[in-house]
Amino acid sequence: MERRTIGAAALETGAVGLGCMPMSWAYSTSEQRGDRSLRTVHAALDAGSTLLDTADMYGPFTNELLVGRVLKERRRDAFVSTKVGLLVGDQHVVANGRAGYVKRACDASLRRLQTDVIDLYQLHRADPEVPVEETWGAMAELVGAGKVRALGLCAVGARASRRSGAHLYEGTIRQLERVQQVFPVSAVQAELSVWSPDALERLLPWCEARGVGFLAAMPLGNGFLSGTLTPGQGFEPDDVRARHPRFTAEMMAANQPVVAGLRRIAERHGPDTTPAQVALAWVLGRGRHVVAVPGAKRERWAVENADAVRLALSARDVAEVAGLPPARGSWD
Repeated sequence: MERRTIGAAALETGAVGLGCMPMSWAYSTSEQRGDRSLRTVHAALDAGSTLLDTADMYGPFTNELLVGRVLKERRRDAFVSTKVGLLVGDQHVVANGRAGYVKRACDASLRRLQTDVIDLYQLHRADPEVPVEETWGAMAELVGAGKVRALGLCAVGARASRRSGAHLYEGTIRQLERVQQVFPVSAVQAELSVWSPDALERLLPWCEARGVGFLAAMPLGNGFLSGTLTPGQGFEPDDVRARHPRFTAEMMAANQPVVAGLRRIAERHGPDTTPAQVALAWVLGRGRHVVAVPGAKRERWAVENADAVRLALSARDVAEVAGLPPARGSWD
């Protein structure tokens, strides 16, 4: 697989990474098991998923500690991405983009990750009370100090823009234009999947025109596009899908044609090909600078996801994906 560069940091683009968040945050607590998670991260690295994506807020902190246990043994095998800018309180999350905090948070992340350098340090969210240039400048100083190799920005969610009536990712592009004047943006992370293609309109072209890498978050639609979820199955109260407008029983049933379409394509590629691999291959096909970052809690899924890089979709396959009905949510 061709190796290209994302800014100052080497990263395999056109590849599948591992989103470590579900192992410690946002998904069912009963499924979060330390030893199994460790095996999953090792399996992902063994399968070629070099990018490990985490954040200090996941847990909070426990996800970085988990990744750090792996990095202690296999630092050379991994491209490490973590995030800063959000603090988790009791039933709430707040942004903190002050320079002093960013520098302290970086040092804490380095300790938890058991490494002396972070390959990609991402701003999770801009602090509305701090100019984003000030936050980005502090992050740039970390590059100068050798603690960080490259900087990235996480996009403001498209659903927030939809509710406000603003153009999707308009706020993110404004932020990108501002911070680019301070220090180069190496990567942007945003949701991109068969059922959430909003980034294709303006955000992905912005990245491609500037040689900026794109980390496709939630490329399996929070697990829905894997075809392993059943309408009406319910979710644990702490699972983000319990409050997601596309995961009500009614909407999961309404969106089954999307999964059925992916399954039809998978069947044409042989019995070992899955809907999840088709969904990931579609994401990777959106550009040579795109990296898919699906979450996984089990070895089996991590290996299956990594194998998606071997799946070449035909023009017919891509046309069928384009013809699938748009995903529906309870906002529709």
